[in-house]
Formats: sequence, structure tokens, C-alpha cells
Amino acid sequence: MKKWSLKVKLSLLYTFFTMLTVCISLGILLAFGNQELISSVQADLKEGIYESMDEIQAEKQELLVDKDFYDVEEGIYKSLLNDKGELLYGRIPYGFNSRIKPQDGQIKTTENEYGKWYTFTIRYPLQNSETLYVCGITSVTKEENAIRMMTAIAVVVLPLLAVLMGILGYGLSNRTLRPVRKITETVQQIQNDGDLSRRVGLGKGKDEIYQLSNTFDHMLEQLEDSFWREKQFTSDVSHELRTPITVILAQCDAMLSQENITGEQEKGIRMIEKKSREMAQMVSQLLFLSRADQGKQQLQKENLNISELTQMIAEEQQMIAQEKHIVIETEISQDIYAWIDESLYIRMLINLMANAIYYNKEPGWIKVSLKEEQDGVKGSVEDHGIGISQEALPHIWERFYRADTSRRDTERSGLGLSMVQWIVTAHKGRIQAESKLGEGSCFTFWLPKK
Repeated sequence: MKKWSLKVKLSLLYTFFTMLTVCISLGILLAFGNQELISSVQADLKEGIYESMDEIQAEKQELLVDKDFYDVEEGIYKSLLNDKGELLYGRIPYGFNSRIKPQDGQIKTTENEYGKWYTFTIRYPLQNSETLYVCGITSVTKEENAIRMMTAIAVVVLPLLAVLMGILGYGLSNRTLRPVRKITETVQQIQNDGDLSRRVGLGKGKDEIYQLSNTFDHMLEQLEDSFWREKQFTSDVSHELRTPITVILAQCDAMLSQENITGEQEKGIRMIEKKSREMAQMVSQLLFLSRADQGKQQLQKENLNISELTQMIAEEQQMIAQEKHIVIETEISQDIYAWIDESLYIRMLINLMANAIYYNKEPGWIKVSLKEEQDGVKGSVEDHGIGISQEALPHIWERFYRADTSRRDTERSGLGLSMVQWIVTAHKGRIQAESKLGEGSCFTFWLPKK
């Protein structure tokens, strides 16, 4: 039941209760209808026999039976019997071959291969102490057949009615839950593209779903405003920090150029310079992401030979990797062309390789691969470094997130992979990470050629 949609559940519930109501109503109708039919037949039989008493007269040891006694009225056959049940006057219906045992004022039921019969007898005493019986016989086969026919029709019609009720219930549920589906689609679109400017926009309504939609739209407005203020704050702060950092770096250069500084002073100044450059890099990354969030980071795509570009970046990074005794291997197919922004592609690869170098082991290796696929380009940067835990893996794309908490005091800002993800997404591509703690990581990206 948990796997079924709400539309299906509501449709089944609607169909169940509708069919339950119909079945109960039909059962009551058939039961009372059958009983009423039987009571009506028995009442007509009694009334017909009592009225037929006037058609019999006894005079001086003779019976005078009116010719109307032989008529069949309302399916009732009338007969005059002796106390042994033998027929004296009247008619017996065809197929009624049972022997009648006369009993005054009682209705009996008789069944045979020809059908079901009701018999009703009353005493007709004579003056010579002889007793005769007036008997009425009527068939209830037709009535019972009608009941059976109604039951059979109900058995055939009920499944069809259930299907019809299911279809109507599904249509009604689908129409009722259409606003909920629109809310769900809006949420999914926001999850996919992160566009908080989207709204459900159901309009005005008085039911709970419309109230939910309006509440949801109001919440989106507040979230959009909050995120816009956060982005603006990040952009403003980043811009404001660039000037003092530039001044600090300039002063560091000026002080280092002096000849009368001591070794301790030079060491302190170079530490300040190093941290200032790290801060400058972080500010640059924040400005990049801020422009990207605001849609101001435009792509300048060109049809480039990314095989040569990737090989060049790998060779440049090899110089940095040598300091940690790390070898960068390449497996790059020749002459792969794609429409990309050159500067952003370079930044993406540098960030991936820089992470692979920083979190690698000494000595170690990094493998950079690039190959052409049917509709795009597949590349990867693989290392055998410290790896990432499975708990931390889903969060590595978040800004300022660092899985290795023991290195909080290092120069890593935690923004590099956020930039990588944005660059790949901006090129209509995708990227994924695979890693095992203590064994290494592999970042694989796909980019379209066109």
C-alpha cells in the first residue's frame, strides 16, 4: 500500500465504499423483494380460494359447481377434493403430479421436475357428515426465475459497475489532486535548476490545497529574498576585501625588498604574504561563485582541441606534484574537440588535480584520462590518496565543506569542488565522485561536444 500513489488509494477507497453501498442495497432489495413476492402470491392464492367457495353449492346430496370454478384466474387452479385427496371437480395444472394431503387452512410447498408449487386447502363440510376440500394450486416458478434473473444480472453488472466506479473514481481523484501534482512538479524543478523564482501559481481558492499552494508560494518568496540578500552580502564582502588584501600584499613586497630586515622579520612577512595570497584566492573564488549565482558569469565557448589543453595542464601540474614525489600519468585520446570556455575548463582541471595532489600520499600517482564518446567527452582525475568516507561523499560539492577535519588550518578553502560542479553544469555536463577511505578517489566528468 505504501508504494501506491494517492490517486490509486483514493480511487480504490471510492470504488470500495461505492460498491459496498450498492451491494448492501441490492442485497436488501432482493431479500425483501423475494419475501414480498412470496407473500403476495400466497395472499392471492388464499383470496382466490375463499372467493371460489361461492361457486360451489350443495343441494339434496348433490354438488353444483359453477363453470367459473374451472377458470384459471391469476395462475390459480381450483379443484374440489375428497378427504383422500382425490380430484372430484376442477383442474390440476400440467406437471403437478404430487398427491395432495388436504389440511384445512394451510399452505404447502411442493417441488418436482416441473417447478415449484403452492397448494392451499380449506374444508367444505356437507350435511351428510362427509367433508370435502377446496384446493388451490399455483406455480411460483416464474416468480423465482425472475428473482434468479435479477440476481444473475446483478452478478454480471456489478463487476462492470465496479470498473466504471474505479474509472470515475480515478478521474475524480486525478482532477482533485492535480494542484498537488503541480506543487510537486514545481518543487522538482526548483531542485533541478535551483531557481527560487518559480511559483506554483494556482490562484485564489478556498480549499486546503489552494491554501497550501499560496503558503508554499509565500515561503518561496521569503527564501528567494533571503538567498538574494545572502548572495549580495557575499559579493559585497568579497569586493570590499580585495582592496585591503591588495594593500597587504603590496606592503609585504615593499618590506621584503628592504635590505635591513632580519631573518625572523622576513619569515614573519612571508607568512603574512602566504596567508594573504590564500585569502586573495578565496575571495576570487567567492566572487566567481557570487557572479555565477547571480547569472553574471558568462561562458565564452570556442571549438577547442581539449586533448592538447588537458595534456598541457597535466604537465604544468606535474611540476607542483614533483615536490610531493607524485607522478601524474595521462591517458588522453588525440584530437578531441569540444565547444567549451577555455579559462573555465582550465580552472576545473586545475582544481581537480590540485585536490588530487594535496590529498595524495607520498610517493603517489595521479591518472588523468580523456576519451571521446558518441555524444560527448568523458574525462577523469584519479588518485590513490587518503580518500573520502561514504558519509562525507554526498557533501563534497557544498561550499566550505572539507571532509578532512584534521586539516582545518590549511590553505584549502573548501570552494574548489563547488566551482568545478558549477563549471560542468554550465557546460550542460555532469560530474560524479567515487571514493574509498584510505584507497583514493576518482572524479569523472562528461561534457557535450556541441
